[in-house]
Amino acid sequence: MTVYVRESSETILSGLSKMKAAMVEDYHNFPVNDDMKAEYADKLTVTYGTKYIKISEARGGVLAFVVGVDNDKKFKKGDILKPAGYAAPARNGARGNILEGGYPINWTGPLYFK
Repeated sequence: MTVYVRESSETILSGLSKMKAAMVEDYHNFPVNDDMKAEYADKLTVTYGTKYIKISEARGGVLAFVVGVDNDKKFKKGDILKPAGYAAPARNGARGNILEGGYPINWTGPLYFK
């Protein structure tokens, strides 16, 4: 199942909070026990880098990257990118923008292009 984040945000922090809440909501739609739901919510982490913000989960998997700077040559601040690996995003296209809202997301991260 997919959750849509419809609201825009004025700050990166607010946008990250809405994105994480949508990911947790999507995870709660799966038939898993309450302990697993609580663990997913508690261990969803945000790490701030010099250019990107990394969202990862408890087992160390990276779920998404968010552009955290205004001076990226290809993307806008707040653009959501899929991970290419643990340390870098796939720069083939944004999957949404946490500042603008109006994007789908699920518990495993942003969706692929259609």
